[in-house]
Amino acid sequence: MFKLWIAICGSVLVLGLAFSSSKVQANTKYSVFCADGKIEADSRTLDQMKSARGSNVCLLKEFDYSSDADNYAQSIGGKGSACSCN
Repeated sequence: MFKLWIAICGSVLVLGLAFSSSKVQANTKYSVFCADGKIEADSRTLDQMKSARGSNVCLLKEFDYSSDADNYAQSIGGKGSACSCN
């Protein structure tokens, strides 16, 4: 009986972790930034990018999927291309 109880608790724990991990991933946004005059696509927030790159960062557009952010970055010149925060 004790082993059954341990197995049930373990299963509940694993399922809880699986659902919480998918929820975190579902909230991830992918953004295209202009950072220090160059186009970048990243999953960081604007505040995180400003912390990493300094105040010369602006958000150009935000997406739910990494591929959409990459495609948008490509459509406006590609990663590393010149940009400005106006």
